Amino acid sequence: MNKILSTIKKAKFPVTFYEWMLAKRYLKGRAKDKFFSVITWFSLLGIAIGVAVLIIVMSVMNGFRAEMLSNILGINGHVMVYSATGRSFDNYEQVINTIKSDDVLKKDVTFVMPLTEGQVMFAHEGRSKGGLVRGIKATDLKQYTLLDKNIYGVDFASIKDNEIIIGDKLAFSLGVRIGDEVTITSANGNITAFGVVPRIRSYRVAGTFSVGMYQYDSSFVFMKLDASQLYLNMEGAVSHVEIFTNNPDNARAVKNRVANMLGPDYRVLDWQDLNSSFFGALKVEQNVMFLILTLIILIAAFNIVSGLVMLVKDKGKDIAILRTVGMSKNSVMKVFMCAGFYIGLMGTFFGTLFGLLICYNIGAIQKAMNYITGVDLFAAEVYFLSQLPAEVHIIEVIWIVVMALSISLIASYYPARRASKLDPVEALRNE
Repeated sequence: MNKILSTIKKAKFPVTFYEWMLAKRYLKGRAKDKFFSVITWFSLLGIAIGVAVLIIVMSVMNGFRAEMLSNILGINGHVMVYSATGRSFDNYEQVINTIKSDDVLKKDVTFVMPLTEGQVMFAHEGRSKGGLVRGIKATDLKQYTLLDKNIYGVDFASIKDNEIIIGDKLAFSLGVRIGDEVTITSANGNITAFGVVPRIRSYRVAGTFSVGMYQYDSSFVFMKLDASQLYLNMEGAVSHVEIFTNNPDNARAVKNRVANMLGPDYRVLDWQDLNSSFFGALKVEQNVMFLILTLIILIAAFNIVSGLVMLVKDKGKDIAILRTVGMSKNSVMKVFMCAGFYIGLMGTFFGTLFGLLICYNIGAIQKAMNYITGVDLFAAEVYFLSQLPAEVHIIEVIWIVVMALSISLIASYYPARRASKLDPVEALRNE
């Protein structure tokens, strides 16, 4: 590799105009023999497809991560405080005041709220589904901006103690509409002489919500904090306290500070702890996909090598004549390196253009494909999101372009060097 780079450096780029024009003329092929022109187009097409697919896949992976992160943090706090025993605790007001009063945390923490949470079973007219009940104060719900702006049918502040807000996917699976009654069963019931008796109570559906993440829309139900404390057998207590920060990236520092302040009686986790395996797997998958798809560009580079080798062999007489009239070895080498680079340049240009076009119109393309095939190609139950996201990172696109151009230039080295070493005497001996 170092030898190749040093040779390229010695070639004294940029090239002259006639060297560039000669390279383009060689690539077009002769009028009676379009074989080399076909090889050129296949090489160009391979580079273009590789670059386009790489940009599309990386952008979709970036969009998927950003969308998941946005939805996860849109319905959850950045830092969570639990009791060390895993049970509910009633001194949550003291915990909240301790966090709010710390001068170091004031610059990062924007809001602190108490919540109740419990696993339950929902039932309606013979249909049942497991899920999660969350109790929250109406004033605190405003911090869940993603949830607050996607509640339909009612204002959460106006619901009664016997009313709930249910995810639209959950409502669909249970067959309920606004105004219907849903029976909720919790295993956290009353202890009697016959054991624990589950708590069963009916609640009226006051409204629905849709945050765009299937996991939440199909299993979450929200009710007022006081009503949930009574139902979940947590009178005067909460299951955890959530902390919101002005920047999710600062969550780890806030977590460490809060943990040191509260001591061993509490367990403090941030959003990265709760979702580390998911985002870790997503990062590994992204890196692996990048390496795999880079092989498409490498395969196209082999086409460049084979095409230029055949071109050098075919143009042996022309090269010999050019050498005899005074063309230097460096000039010959630059002609064929320009030929390979030109293929890579045009392939990279069209591939980048096509890839960006797909990324910025991926929503419309998804809808069109769903309509044509009659199949939901991006099912929310499988991918957790209701639509295919794409987020283009310009720096990432630049790296892909630079990589494709570099591979094309390096692939041109061997054929170009072979052309520069061609002996004019041997090439013209049989002519």
